[in-house]
Amino acid sequence: MRWAGGWLFDQVMAGWEAVVLTADGTDPRPLRILGARPLDLATDLATSLRPPGPQALAVDARFCESDERVRALVLSTLDSRTAEVRLWGDHWPAGLDDTAGTPRQHRLSVAAQAFKAQAMTAAVAGASTGADTEVFHGVRHHARTTLVSVGPH
Repeated sequence: MRWAGGWLFDQVMAGWEAVVLTADGTDPRPLRILGARPLDLATDLATSLRPPGPQALAVDARFCESDERVRALVLSTLDSRTAEVRLWGDHWPAGLDDTAGTPRQHRLSVAAQAFKAQAMTAAVAGASTGADTEVFHGVRHHARTTLVSVGPH
């Protein structure tokens, strides 16, 4: 949520269906504030990604490296060449080539900033940093209508 919550909110407001897979069993309320449908990574990975699969995937780069299921999801999504893949964080996962290119900034709408701040408060993660952008390393872009975000939020 801290790194991609505003982008997630903006995508939902643009009409995307947002599914967020989490591995830590945290309170789903902050994700619902952003308009996302929270699911558990361990139990819902296969059902939430059934065909046609996600058209966009946003992943914490550290989580991609530390969780084999998430890594497999990222690699299969990249191989399919049908979805945009965005990674956030300063650490690039070992084994992924450097196709990320230049970091891309998403300028948050005013509404996204407000809803992100409310979600952060609900998550007891403290107030939002007040940043009006979020930075991603984008790998591929062919987005359609479904969004899946994976990682600690």
